[in-house]
Amino acid sequence: MVKHLQDTTTLHNDVNMPWFGLGVFKVEEGPELVNAVRFAIKNGYRSIDTAAIYGNEEGVGKGIKAGLNEAGISREELFVTSKVWNSDLGYDSTLAAFETSLAKLDLEYLDLYLIHWPVEGKYKDAWRALETLYKQGRVKAIGVSNFQIHHLEDLLKDAEIKPMINQVEYHPRLTQKELHAFCKENGIQLEAWSPLMQGQLLENETLQEIAAKYNKSVAQIILRWDLQNGVVTIPKSTKEHRIVENADVFDFELTSGDMAIIDGLNENHRVGPDPDNFDF
Repeated sequence: MVKHLQDTTTLHNDVNMPWFGLGVFKVEEGPELVNAVRFAIKNGYRSIDTAAIYGNEEGVGKGIKAGLNEAGISREELFVTSKVWNSDLGYDSTLAAFETSLAKLDLEYLDLYLIHWPVEGKYKDAWRALETLYKQGRVKAIGVSNFQIHHLEDLLKDAEIKPMINQVEYHPRLTQKELHAFCKENGIQLEAWSPLMQGQLLENETLQEIAAKYNKSVAQIILRWDLQNGVVTIPKSTKEHRIVENADVFDFELTSGDMAIIDGLNENHRVGPDPDNFDF
């Protein structure tokens, strides 16, 4: 059971990844971004998730430097993720994109590098590039994002190294049970993006009732539900009090009854693009 903000899950290659981290989707370059990353590290977060397409890797890198300094910890204690964008999928172009991300972040290696979307006809070449980077020790773990079961099956046919992570949209309205089961069977750790459904679940009455019972916020209930389901989660916030509040989920446990009620909210409803039908 996850008891602490710095508790980790062990990926299938024996790398430890924190169960909980900070996401920075749609946070633009500037002091707000730098401070969000700094606040997170200062307040005990050890995992930061960004992507090339977010256009904010430089600010994330600055925030990491400031945060490490302030917290008095080493780079090795932090788990940093970035992702290769669709226009860069391909063997050589993915290798080049990785160098660009690393330079912007001003880091010597990444802890996790992901293929951001399963672009047909392109993700296998990109995966070979990730395998190369992994073998070279430039990245500690490699994985995918937004892959459905059929994408994973297709990738696994030719992959030399199995993805360690599949980061997908995951929240009480989109519980992805079949995908989660497939990932578990194959030793692939599921990770949630948009765990709070971009804030759309905060007014949900069922969740509000459960939150009142535990004297917690709806966000805390959802994030705790993620963790108890064995899903790594990376809520996004830029405000220090919210960053702290999001992580205050380690002093209680949801009952199996409440877990089942939350599971029952599923409607297979996405707020993000459909991995089987996107055009970017």
